Amino acid sequence: MSTARATLAAEHRELTGKKVARLRRAGRLPAVVYGHGIASDSISVDAHDFEQLRRHTGPNALVDLSIDGKKPQPVLVSAVQVHPVDRRTLHVDLFVVRMTEELTVDVPLLAVGDAPAVSQHGGTLLHPIESIRVRALPDRLPQSIEFPVESLVDFDVTLHVRDLVMPADVTLVTDPDEIIAKVQAPRVEEAPLVAEVEIGEGAPEAGETAETAGAEAGESDES
Repeated sequence: MSTARATLAAEHRELTGKKVARLRRAGRLPAVVYGHGIASDSISVDAHDFEQLRRHTGPNALVDLSIDGKKPQPVLVSAVQVHPVDRRTLHVDLFVVRMTEELTVDVPLLAVGDAPAVSQHGGTLLHPIESIRVRALPDRLPQSIEFPVESLVDFDVTLHVRDLVMPADVTLVTDPDEIIAKVQAPRVEEAPLVAEVEIGEGAPEAGETAETAGAEAGESDES
């Protein structure tokens, strides 16, 4: 299996501020590349290429970025700004990494398997946190961390960060006592109480309306 990193071509850009709207209309996505000891540089990338990259790589995947055809350098996508309505990508921040320098990043958690407390007892699987922070070299950063939920046999069992099996060469930063999963018991709804009312004298009987009862009473008075 190939271990080659994804690649992305970029160009220096002079347009900044509101003028970048022209870039977007031309199918280019404004971006900034920066790093430790590296001056921030304004660039643009092909919008379609970037969306394909996001679709086929994980959140902590290294990307070889080439600017103006020069030698590629490894970067991480550190921030993506999207439109609040149509979720279209508007701007990207790319961080140049040093392969010998550890990074601290957030890694998504993925629950796998079947929780008996859910399938057999009708509970709801809860995820108090959906990611953890770890530290590792750039080429050791995990894309996600899976954890089995078969041990959640009832509503009293809780899984913590300390229960995760961490990949090699990855250091946990998040508090190990943080809860990552538990099952909430189903709510039991009580049936509403229906008060019993005695039908007294003069009350209309079943099938008799108040109007008909009143009319009959009037006829009786006349007779």
